[in-house]
Amino acid sequence: MKTIHIRKFTILCLFLILLLPWLFFVTANLIETKTFGLGVNNIQKKDLNKTIQLIETNTEKWKDLAWQKQLNSQLHKTNMDVSIQSETDQIIYQSDPNRNYSSIRTEHFSIIQDGQVIGRVYINQINSRVNQVFAAFMGMLLAFFIVAYVMRRYILKPLEKMSTCSRQIADGDLEVQLPSSKIAEIAEVRDGFIVMVDGLKESFQKQVELEDERRFVIASVAHDLRTPLFALRGYLDGLEQGIAHSPDKVAKYIAVCKEKSAQLDRLVEDLFTFTKTDYLEMKHNQNKVDLAHVVKNSIESIKPQAQQKQICLIEDFSADLCSIEGDMHLIERAINNLLDNAVRHTPNQGKIFIQCYKDSDRVYFSIRDTGEGFSSRELKDVFDPLYRGEVSRNYSTGGFGLGLTISMRIIRQHGGDVCAENSIDGGAILKGWFPFSS
Repeated sequence: MKTIHIRKFTILCLFLILLLPWLFFVTANLIETKTFGLGVNNIQKKDLNKTIQLIETNTEKWKDLAWQKQLNSQLHKTNMDVSIQSETDQIIYQSDPNRNYSSIRTEHFSIIQDGQVIGRVYINQINSRVNQVFAAFMGMLLAFFIVAYVMRRYILKPLEKMSTCSRQIADGDLEVQLPSSKIAEIAEVRDGFIVMVDGLKESFQKQVELEDERRFVIASVAHDLRTPLFALRGYLDGLEQGIAHSPDKVAKYIAVCKEKSAQLDRLVEDLFTFTKTDYLEMKHNQNKVDLAHVVKNSIESIKPQAQQKQICLIEDFSADLCSIEGDMHLIERAINNLLDNAVRHTPNQGKIFIQCYKDSDRVYFSIRDTGEGFSSRELKDVFDPLYRGEVSRNYSTGGFGLGLTISMRIIRQHGGDVCAENSIDGGAILKGWFPFSS
């Protein structure tokens, strides 16, 4: 929709208020006089000449009442006023001394006979423009009506509607119908309101999703905490009640208790890190970090688990410096989670390929395993909080469902990203990137 600035709109309104009365005045004058001229027209000139001729050719009848009556009749028809004075300025004849019209003095001349001035004639031609003035007044009324209608439709009503909508928005009602207007400034305000409403809707929707996620996390964590707690309590009760009679059985009970407490410790740590990355503004220690060095440290920390399953770790690092900027501890935590996920889902005697290289203004990494890969649902939900592909939720083969979520959030907080996909040769690939820091 085309718009017009309010300054130009105001100028056009003023121009219309001035133009319409003038057009109505000229049109009325054209209808009445058959000419565009606003001065004395041809008919008035003809009447004037006829009156002058009547006076000049009848000088001896100036004082004749019958002639004066004839002249009066002529003047009344032509809407004129005549005053005849002697050479000594005495009034010989005056058509109507009591008439009080706005007039234009068209003639002032003297009558001379035999070289002597016998009289002076003053002819006033009445300039009656009642119809034209009335037409101009009607034109002005029409102009004001048009301007008022346009202002109400495109300025006042949209502003009133926006005022109502703003109160609705303040009350939390975002389903508002914002008015349109051809005034550019009002249209810009409307567009601003639309952007604001869309932003509020998106914010509220995100808030609802976060609240749903928070409830889901609380429920899932409560479930995950309850299982090892119950097991830990049961084995401790067994120790207390003396169920374990032999040293081997006591050692077994103690080992199970240590395993369950380690699970609890890991779950609490993951939950704490997840909460920090989700709800708190983490203040990173911004330092220059060599991502290749961080990945190598993570590989060293994951090697004992890989050796237990006889998994071969194959490294492929470029000779370029893979320098990034960020918190080394958090970045290492993210890579550890990705490698831990790969080890847990790689079968015995499998392989894990780890790459790290620089390309243009980014530093890339990828972790590919020879496991079963991701299902279509897992590709969609693998980074969601507490999502685990295993229905059994067995801690011996799966984590708590927070590792990949924590990795993704740490990487994104450092300006990068991570994604999951399946390799054409089989297995899963987790790959991502960080901005390069020179």
